[in-house]
Amino acid sequence: MKINEFISRYRKWLIICPVVITVLMLLPLTKARINPDLMQYFPKDIESKINFDSIESIFGKFEPILIVVEADNILDESTLNDLSELHDSLIYLQEIDDVLSLFTTKYIRGEEGTMLVDPVVNYVPSTPEEIETLKAEIESNPLASGIFISKDFKYATFIVDPAEGFTDDQILENIFRIVDLFREKENIYLSGLPYLRYEIQSKAVRDLVILLPLGLIIMLIFLYFSFRERRGVLLPFSVVLMSIAIAMGLMPVLGYDLSIIAILVPIMMIAIANNYGVHIVARYQELNAKNPDWSMKQIVNESVTRLYVPIILTALTTIFGVLGLIVHIMRPAKQMGIVSSVAIAFALIFSLLFIPAILLGMKKGKPRESFKSEEKHSLIDKFLVWSSNVSTKLSLPTIYAFISFLIIVGVGIIHLQPSINFEKMMPVGHSLRTSSNILNNNFGGTKNISILFEGDIKSPEVLKTMDKFETLLKSMPEVGSVNSLSSVIRLISRALNDPGDELYDKIPDDKQTISQYIEFYSMSGDPEDFEKIVDFDYTKALMNVQFKVSNMKDLQKVQDEISWLTNSSPYASLYAGQCLIEKEMAQSVVRGQIYSLVFALLAIVILLWIIFRSPVAGLIGSIPLVLSLICNFGLMGWLGLELDIGNSLLSSVAIGIGVDYTIHLFWRLKYELSQGKTYSDAVTETLKTTGRGIAINAISVIIGFSVLFLSGLVILKTFAFLIIFSLLLCLLSALVFIPALCIVLKPKFLEKNGKYIL
Repeated sequence: MKINEFISRYRKWLIICPVVITVLMLLPLTKARINPDLMQYFPKDIESKINFDSIESIFGKFEPILIVVEADNILDESTLNDLSELHDSLIYLQEIDDVLSLFTTKYIRGEEGTMLVDPVVNYVPSTPEEIETLKAEIESNPLASGIFISKDFKYATFIVDPAEGFTDDQILENIFRIVDLFREKENIYLSGLPYLRYEIQSKAVRDLVILLPLGLIIMLIFLYFSFRERRGVLLPFSVVLMSIAIAMGLMPVLGYDLSIIAILVPIMMIAIANNYGVHIVARYQELNAKNPDWSMKQIVNESVTRLYVPIILTALTTIFGVLGLIVHIMRPAKQMGIVSSVAIAFALIFSLLFIPAILLGMKKGKPRESFKSEEKHSLIDKFLVWSSNVSTKLSLPTIYAFISFLIIVGVGIIHLQPSINFEKMMPVGHSLRTSSNILNNNFGGTKNISILFEGDIKSPEVLKTMDKFETLLKSMPEVGSVNSLSSVIRLISRALNDPGDELYDKIPDDKQTISQYIEFYSMSGDPEDFEKIVDFDYTKALMNVQFKVSNMKDLQKVQDEISWLTNSSPYASLYAGQCLIEKEMAQSVVRGQIYSLVFALLAIVILLWIIFRSPVAGLIGSIPLVLSLICNFGLMGWLGLELDIGNSLLSSVAIGIGVDYTIHLFWRLKYELSQGKTYSDAVTETLKTTGRGIAINAISVIIGFSVLFLSGLVILKTFAFLIIFSLLLCLLSALVFIPALCIVLKPKFLEKNGKYIL
C-alpha cells in the first residue's frame, strides 16, 4: 500500500493517535526532578573520584560554602562587630555543622614560658593601637593571613560546613536570610559547590519556565511570516508540541533526572521537530500555486509522494547524528541522545502522517504570489537568487573563498582549551564569579588538593616528610598556602621555644617531644581543631594544598609536582581534590566530544553512501559538516571560548541537523538533472524551489536555538552562539558551496540512471 493511500484510508486514526500519545507522555512529567549535581554526570569509576571518596570516608564529607566579605578595612570596629554577629548567626543554624573564620581559627603563641591558644580575634579592638596590635598578630599567623583574611585586610572569608540531612535549598535559603541582613553594610559574595548546585537548579527551572514558552512564541511568529497561512503555522507547530511532550515525558519514564543539559532537549525539539512539516507545507504551497486546477487530495498526494523519501532520509541522518551522543562520557549527554532521537522519530512520523491527514480535510488556501511570479520579493527569495548566481557563475572563486575561510578560522583550534572552572557557567558579575576572582587574587586560590599520609603520624620521619612537601609546594608560584599537622607543630615549636633555640620553628627529632607538643596544645586549645587534618589515632593525616590556576596546563603542572612528591614517599599514599575531578571531567568532555563526533560523522558518511549508492556522495555530503565543525572549534579558539559540558554536545547536534540541507539539495538536483537540464539550470531550479524549504528550515532551527541567549547560564548562551554559527555555515555550504562544487565536479551519482529515484 502506497503512503498516500494509507493516509487516506486511516486518516482519522492518524489524527487521533498522536494526540492520545502526547497526552499520555505528559503524565510522567509530574515525577520529573532536576539534578544539578555535576559530579553525578560522569562515571563513578574515574580515578580522581575514587581517591576523593577514599579521603571522605576517613575524614568525612566536606563540601563547604565560602562566604567572602569585602570592606574598606576588615579590622575596623564596626566591621568586625558585623562579622562577629554574622558568624554567631550562622553557627546557630541547625543546617550548619561548623563555621570557620577569624573568630575560630587559632593564634598560637608563647607567653612567659607557656603556650597559649586563642581565637585570632578574641576581642574587637576599639583603639588604633589595639587594631595595629591585632594586625601584627594576624600578619605573623600563617593559619589566618591569606586564609581567613587577605593580606591587605580588605577581605575576610567564612568557611561554612553544612550539616548532613539537609538539601542545598534548605541550607542556602537560610544562609541567604542571614547574609541579606548584612548586605546593606558590607559587600558579601558566596562560593562553593553547594551554592553552584543551587544556582544551576534555580536557573534551570527559570529557563524551562521562560525559554520554552518564549521559543514556541517566536517559532509561531516565524512560521507565520514564512508561510503567511494559518495551516503553515499550526501544523508544523503542533508537531513541535507533541515532540516536546514525548521527549520530556520519556525522561522520567526511563528513570532519567533532568540535568542542566536537559534544558536543551525541548529547545532542540522546537528547532528540529518542525523541519519535516516545513518541507511538506512549502511543497504544498508550491504545487498549489503552480497547479491551480489540482484538488487538495492531488496536492497532498503529490507532496507526500515526492518528499517522503528525502524526509525519511534526512530524519534518519539527524537521528544518527544525535545518537552520536550515546558514546559520550557524560551520562546526561547519553540520555539526551536517546530521548531526542526517539522524539525526532515521532516528529518524522507525525509530519508524514498527521500533517497530511489534517491537510486532506482542509480546503485549498490562497496561492502564494512568489511561486507564480518570476520576481522574488522576500529576503529568502532574494538570497536564493543571489546564491544561484554565485554558485553557477562564480563556481571556482566560491570554492576558493570557502577554503580560505576554513583555513583562517580553523587555525584557531590550536588555542582551544577545555574548561576547568565550573563558576564560568555563571554570568560575569555573578557572586560565584566575583568570589572566585577575590579568592584567586587575595587568598590562596579556589583550587584545593589534599594529600593523604599514612603511618605513625607523630613520628618525626612522617612529619618531616610533610614539612618537606610543604616547603617544596610553597615554592611554586601557583600555590597560595599549604597546611597540615606539620605546620601546626612548627607553630607550637615557635611558641614553646625562643628564636635561636635548637627546636625553634622545627619539627622535633623524637616522637616524645612531638607528643608533648600536641598535649600542650590540647591543654590550651581544642583537640577537635585537628579533626580535619588527622584522624583520632594519628595513623592518617591530610595536607591541604590551596592554589590558583586558570587553565589545564597550570593545573597539570601542580598535579605533576604533587604526584612526584607522593610517589617519592612511602608515607604519602594518595592525593585527591575537587579540582582533579573537574580536570578529569574536562578531559572526559574532550574525549566525549571526539567519540560522538567520529561516530556521528562516520554514520552520516555511510548513510549518504547508502542513500545515493556512491561513496562520493558520502564524502561531498559531509564537507559542509566538516567545514562547520572545524570553523566552529577554530572560532572558539580565537575567541577564547573553552570546551565545556555544554558545547561538548555541539558536534552531534550540528551534524545531525546540518546534513539535512545537503540531502534535500542532492535529491532535488538529481530530479532536475533527470529531466535533461544542465547543471547550471538544475542548480538554479533547485535553489528556487527546494532551496526555499531548506532556508526556512535552517532559519527556523536557528530561531529555535536563539532563545538560549536569554538563559541564565553562560554555557547555554555559548552553545546557542556556536550552534547558530555552525548551522549558518551548513546552510551557506548547502546553498552556495555544494552547488558550486557540483557544477565543477559534476559528480556521477547525481546523474545515475538518469532518473529521479523514489
